[in-house]
Amino acid sequence: MRRYLFVWFPEWSLDRLRRVRLRQATSTSARRAKPQPLVLYEKSAQGLVIAVANEAARASSLYPGLRLSDAHATLPHLLTEEIDRKSDERALIALATRLVRFSPLIALDEADALILETTGCDHLFDGEALMARELSHSLDKAGYGHRLAFAGTRGAAYALAHEKAGVQSPAILPSGDERDGLFDLPVSALRLSGKTLTLLRRFGLTRIGQLYEIDRKALARRFHSQEAAEAVCLRLDQALGKRPEPFEPFRPLPDHSVGLSCPEPLTDVTGINAGLAMLANRLSKALATEGLGAQTFVFRAVLSDGRVNSIGVNTARPVYACNHVLRLFHEKTDRIDPGFGIDTLQLEALRTAPMTLGSRPLSGDLVQTDVDESALAILADRINARLGEGSVTVTVPISRHPVDMAEETRPFTGEIPKCTPHSVTMHGLRPIRMFDHSEKVQVISEMPDGPPLRFVWRRVVRRVTRADGPERIAPEWWTYLPPAPGEQRNLPRARDYYRVEDAEGRRYWLFREGLYGDGRGRTPDWFLQGLFA
Repeated sequence: MRRYLFVWFPEWSLDRLRRVRLRQATSTSARRAKPQPLVLYEKSAQGLVIAVANEAARASSLYPGLRLSDAHATLPHLLTEEIDRKSDERALIALATRLVRFSPLIALDEADALILETTGCDHLFDGEALMARELSHSLDKAGYGHRLAFAGTRGAAYALAHEKAGVQSPAILPSGDERDGLFDLPVSALRLSGKTLTLLRRFGLTRIGQLYEIDRKALARRFHSQEAAEAVCLRLDQALGKRPEPFEPFRPLPDHSVGLSCPEPLTDVTGINAGLAMLANRLSKALATEGLGAQTFVFRAVLSDGRVNSIGVNTARPVYACNHVLRLFHEKTDRIDPGFGIDTLQLEALRTAPMTLGSRPLSGDLVQTDVDESALAILADRINARLGEGSVTVTVPISRHPVDMAEETRPFTGEIPKCTPHSVTMHGLRPIRMFDHSEKVQVISEMPDGPPLRFVWRRVVRRVTRADGPERIAPEWWTYLPPAPGEQRNLPRARDYYRVEDAEGRRYWLFREGLYGDGRGRTPDWFLQGLFA
């Protein structure tokens, strides 16, 4: 049976804002100030309404959904601030990242709760009660008010956390006891919409247990809405475990993972490297047993205060070699701040794939290719680990008419791109050095459509002694958008490319953009595109 731990933060937005204010406070009096009525508001169809109210504001009869103008009429000196949903979500994700030491499977539930699948994890803490106590202690230190509940279904854990669990005494419901455990709870614990709850109360259905014996068809007739009746039945069945409920962790479960609990907190890089070596050796053996390699490795250090530091490396090809993985991490382990000590180390393998195993040749003469792609991939991994991901790139040809757009740069993926037939036929016709942006030149040609006789580039006159061409490249008419009415825009023009050599033996690649009399704009211009060796 699966087990779920629901962590609900009743005042998440206020707690996050309070932590921000405490970090900004500089005086003890500011930290010990008496709580004032405070509400967070947001925009709605009814104007500005209260989204969250603190305890002092609720004591003055202010509640979520009340218009902000009415709240000011009740309390003229009310403190107000607009709610920041995006910052709340980022903080919740950051907290979920810190709780991976309790379970690797964590999902966000709405905007103020987390749900952890703790199946098989509670024995690491000697039971769910001690696991909840340690989690509660960690959240108390962080300043987050919370409620915890264990159950065999997500729906039951949600209901217990909202209606039964206390701050210091988490609710623990054994698997299979959902029917009895939810019997006396209000129907609002079933995660139903406000309209559906109003209809249930109108029918006198206020407790979950009252829904157990009601005929499903009779319930649908009462609601006069098949959708509303189905929502009640679905939430009830999910809470009782009769229907499955999807669980989508905010962070995907790693393909392989190994962990190491430290007998004493680690406080230096030497201990971190030793623990990483042990984990890499275990993970390498596990991958090799299944004939797999991984392209992403993530190393996490869980600190004594609950914070999690993590670093990751990527490889061009799937690998499992322990030495290679350690060499990549060696460039980054000094970024981990041990703080007051590290309690747990974890190493995860992501993006696994079958390894292509084989023997290496005895000498370079026996290699069938000019490049050892395996060694090249290893070198690229080390460069990326030191200089940053994406530092190693390759240039690949693409099917484009303009020569300055006929190639693109991509991250190196462990394989050298194969040349296309088109790029092979162009061998020798393209310069070794291509300019990122073609440079305009002044040209004197023998005839309007002939090759250049002399051109001026970078204030130097160059006399042409040899010329080869033209190579005509038509514009990509299918990518051209016609101008809007009244808009002035030049039409795309063909290009004539020439390979020329000056009196000193230097070779250039020039092109004339446009043809004389083509009716597509001004007089054709000449440009220098590249240089030959």
